[in-house]
Amino acid sequence: MKKQIAFQILLTLILLFSIAVATAMGRFSIPLGTVFRVLVNGVINNELVRETVEYRVVFQVRLPRILLASLVGMALSVSGAVLQGIFRNPLVDPGIIGVSFGAAFGAVAAILIAASSALIMTLSFTGGMLALFITLSIAGKMGLKNILSIILGGIVTGAFFSALISIVTYIADPRDTLPLIVYWLMGSFSSADTDKLMLLGLICVVCFAVIFKSRYVINLLALGDEEAYALGVQVTRLRMLFLALTTLVTAAAVSVSGTIGWVGLVVPHIARLVTGPDYRSLVISSALLGALYLLLADTLVRTTPYGEIPIGILSALVGAPVLAYLLRSRMISS
Repeated sequence: MKKQIAFQILLTLILLFSIAVATAMGRFSIPLGTVFRVLVNGVINNELVRETVEYRVVFQVRLPRILLASLVGMALSVSGAVLQGIFRNPLVDPGIIGVSFGAAFGAVAAILIAASSALIMTLSFTGGMLALFITLSIAGKMGLKNILSIILGGIVTGAFFSALISIVTYIADPRDTLPLIVYWLMGSFSSADTDKLMLLGLICVVCFAVIFKSRYVINLLALGDEEAYALGVQVTRLRMLFLALTTLVTAAAVSVSGTIGWVGLVVPHIARLVTGPDYRSLVISSALLGALYLLLADTLVRTTPYGEIPIGILSALVGAPVLAYLLRSRMISS
């Protein structure tokens, strides 16, 4: 356990330092010392600092985006780790229960009607919750006891919402609306602001508090239903609780950043290599690694000299080979 705690402390320090370095990087370069001075003076309400260009760049442009990327990385990674535990399947991620597709459909439908940013987030969040409801409806009464029923229901739900997304992209105006939809579906933090950060932050604080407090239960659920029942665990109720929490977090993340794949699938595997299968440590390590992963990825895509590329592309280019390597290594070692 001491090894896991030391690893988490190291990750926290690396994450904090990476946030400071990322804040200094960009087309308008700011020395790292100036970044620390602006952050400290800005927090203690120094009026002279608030009038500078550096303050506006740090607090109004870069910091909301950097913190939002980190928070989305946490949200997707924690959701993936929890779902892999309660489903006892290492290849499960938030997309497997259809939530990501439902949230994406809500967002593209809002973009189609030229809705405001607030309505886009609302409809995206609603779409994710609707997807979970449909998945559980397909699984039926035995769904929460039969894991395979939920997974199959999620696949069907995801395919249904994916078809709806295709319909929206087909009827969208190719001159203005279609490029917006396509770019949003590839994921980006270019539209990050304080409102989105506060929305996602509030939802994550509430959901993470419950998950972190009861994360030891995931260890019991990962043993299997019969073993968990024998230990006095209310399997159906707790699985429903974790499903609801991960849906809330995932839908909120998709609503503010678009579709960013592979994070919830790959990051928990990387964390598992260091912390092992104990979810008391795995959930925290996944959160920190996910935040660091998306922070570094977003910093890379926004500082490239060839113009910003959607972060979903980079996530897939990195995530797919990493997962393939991890799977192959396990096959060879076994």
